[in-house]
Amino acid sequence: MNIRHLSYGSALLALVGLAVFPFAGASQQPDNPVPKQAASLSGPNAQSAQQSSAPSANSPVRLTLQDTLDRARKNSVPFQAAQTDAALARQDRYQAGAALLPGVTYNNQVLYTQGSSIALANTTGFPVRFIANNAVHEYISQANVHESIDLAGIAGFRRASAAAAVARARAEIASRGLVVTVVQSYYAVAAAQQKLETMRKAADEGDNFLKLTQDLEKGGEVAHADVIKADLQAQERRRQLQEAQLALLNARLDLAVLIFPDFNDNFEVADDLHATITMPTLAEVQQQAAKENPDIRAALETVKAAGHDVTEARAGYLPSLGLDYWYGIDAPNFGVNSPTKVNGQSFSNLGSSASATLNIPIWNWGATQSRVKQAELRRTQTQRELSLTQRKLLAEIQSLYAEADTALNELAGLGRSAELAAESLRLTILRYKGGEATVLEVVDAQTTNAQSNAAYQDGAVRYRVALANLQTLTGVLTTP
Repeated sequence: MNIRHLSYGSALLALVGLAVFPFAGASQQPDNPVPKQAASLSGPNAQSAQQSSAPSANSPVRLTLQDTLDRARKNSVPFQAAQTDAALARQDRYQAGAALLPGVTYNNQVLYTQGSSIALANTTGFPVRFIANNAVHEYISQANVHESIDLAGIAGFRRASAAAAVARARAEIASRGLVVTVVQSYYAVAAAQQKLETMRKAADEGDNFLKLTQDLEKGGEVAHADVIKADLQAQERRRQLQEAQLALLNARLDLAVLIFPDFNDNFEVADDLHATITMPTLAEVQQQAAKENPDIRAALETVKAAGHDVTEARAGYLPSLGLDYWYGIDAPNFGVNSPTKVNGQSFSNLGSSASATLNIPIWNWGATQSRVKQAELRRTQTQRELSLTQRKLLAEIQSLYAEADTALNELAGLGRSAELAAESLRLTILRYKGGEATVLEVVDAQTTNAQSNAAYQDGAVRYRVALANLQTLTGVLTTP
């Protein structure tokens, strides 16, 4: 019995071994071969090498503002749509220019018609009953060079050129608008991180103050009301910490959606929120805005396109000239030479012909006049929009510059307020320990400290966004 159980156990172990460890030859050639670099990591150094490589694979992507802008331009659907529109407009311009040049086509045609009787053919000289065809079997194989000359085509090319310039300007507008969005989202993450650290310190200070009041109550130095007030304040600080964590999460998610095509939230931003940035002067902003503003360029090119539309509509009053040249075969047999020989000599079927057609418009019930009137109305409207864009630019220069200047001036005061609030909190706690301050003064100092620091972070973001808004006018983003 023992031998039988032993044999059964041995067989079972053998089956398990075959299931877990396949044939040796198969294990030497896996379906997915291991790379040489990974395969060489064997022996005692394999585990340490794997441990050292694991953190690098999961390490967060460190993003600067320029890296974030580059990623956003690749991933932003509205920006790519504007780029696509610009590319389509370039192709429209190319097609309009190609339409002005001669075109070459090669036509092949076979005509079969009913032939006339022999007697009638000998009498009239026509071998077919339909005079539109030249023979019973007629083969046409010839190249055609066609050119149409009219003012409408030239005006259409110029209008397409202006439309391409408008599309380029709008793509630039989309690019500058994307910069504002990226800057706002990028520094919102940086500010949320700073606020989270502030709230974490405030929560620790609330817990420490609660412990302080409990210790003083045990010594009979403060009333139980101080402990209750400190406990309430500690709970409020913990709730604010949770809200700060949620705000940071949402800010990171917003930025991740904006810059990553596959949604990757494993990243970190550079800590340059409070880096010193020199603000350009108003004269520099005005000079750059006058040269590099895409809204003005788009409006100007729109007016040009509308003017070419008027010219194209007026071309309907003028004649148009069409030129055609044919070379090839138009014969009763499909061949280079005719099968009929005269004195033993073959004759070529190849020949050429040319035509010129002058189309003179006479009457179309006022349709051309209506198209001209429509084009003139559109041109007048685009001129009004250009004037409005110019006025808005002048107002935006002053408004956005004043916003940036105000944000910069307030930022220094907000930073000073944050420093004073932190020092006030420290001194108030010391006075409370010495019995010179009340618990309400400590709570008020803690609240002021948290609010001052949050306002300082928001002020820094406001200044960065104000500079980004200025670059929508100038095309230059001021960075550290």
